[in-house]
Amino acid sequence: MPRAEALARRAGAIAGAGLGPGVSVVLADDRTLRRLNARHRGRDKPTNVLSFPTSGGGEVILALGVVRREAQAAGRRPSHHLAHLIIHGVLHLAGYDHHHPGDARRMELREARLLHRLRVPNPWRLA
Repeated sequence: MPRAEALARRAGAIAGAGLGPGVSVVLADDRTLRRLNARHRGRDKPTNVLSFPTSGGGEVILALGVVRREAQAAGRRPSHHLAHLIIHGVLHLAGYDHHHPGDARRMELREARLLHRLRVPNPWRLA
């Protein structure tokens, strides 16, 4: 599995986002994500990933505890789930969203294609 920042840059390049080297990935604790989620989204609970665009690319911040628990609950490797969430965050930086069903489906398909290129199983495929 490539380093997180390398994975983010590769995902951005494959997605055609042109995010360049200005994307950083931060692995944080659940408390940090809870604070950020409350401050920026009005939701007082930890979330798995948040993305913050910047002029040079952006920042993808992940709650490592949430990621580990979600991976375990889904029966997935933590590294695969982490790769998925990094790609998810980078796609948000590239302008993708999932608020509407059609947009969500397009984003899921893009995630699956990017994960396939990294040899990570499709998280949307039912086992």
